[in-house]
Amino acid sequence: MKKTILYITAFAMSALLLTGCGAAPINTVSSIDDLKGKKIGVQVGTTGSTLVKDIEGAAIEYYNMPGESIHALELGEIDAVIADLNIAQSFTNTNSAIQILAEEFAVEEYAIAVKSDNTALQAELNEALEALTQDGTLQRIKENYEGENQGKNPYVVLQSLSRSKGKLVLATNANCPPYAEHQGNEIVGSDIDMMNAICDYLDYELLISDVVSDSVISTVQNGTASVGIVRSPVTPELEKEVLFSNAYAVSHQVVIVRK
Repeated sequence: MKKTILYITAFAMSALLLTGCGAAPINTVSSIDDLKGKKIGVQVGTTGSTLVKDIEGAAIEYYNMPGESIHALELGEIDAVIADLNIAQSFTNTNSAIQILAEEFAVEEYAIAVKSDNTALQAELNEALEALTQDGTLQRIKENYEGENQGKNPYVVLQSLSRSKGKLVLATNANCPPYAEHQGNEIVGSDIDMMNAICDYLDYELLISDVVSDSVISTVQNGTASVGIVRSPVTPELEKEVLFSNAYAVSHQVVIVRK
């Protein structure tokens, strides 16, 4: 009798474990309209965290890093994630359990933030961005992180410059591949390559400060950093706090769901 009881108990426990560790809930989001009333994950301080507030009845979950929201999505803790297309692709390319909806959520422009009284640096950044656009440098940097040319044409920092203008400190979140991420002791990515190209053009030495996304603006405001990249839309509210360069990239915001 004892053996029988033990067998049944073990069987019941196994069934319970299988039920508790089963697949995440079935995906119920197949269009933008389906986001109404759903639980949606976004990274703090990003375009998605701004735009998600307009979704009717949405329960918003905020995460410091995009990988955290993807993990929550896989577990079924949230129904969808809103993120930049390039960031989304960096996860879907290696994770067969999630997918990107064909319908885009929004299109926004990215720019570089500088302190509100530093119009001289703003002008320098705009000059550099224009020159690097005209000679194709920014396009080559972009292509190195996407499509069939990925990894084929990395930007090489010029070693022959005097860096006569001193240091330019960049504040950014380095947990947003392919824009910025840690690789060993370095921070790399398309935004880092762009800023290196700008510093090469202007003769600055680039230093990088890795901060959480919602601290980028305050870090620029208090002068701890010279410039900041927040990867969020330039809103009238933000323009009251800092100056912005001309746009350096167009952001395509997409929705990530379970398959």
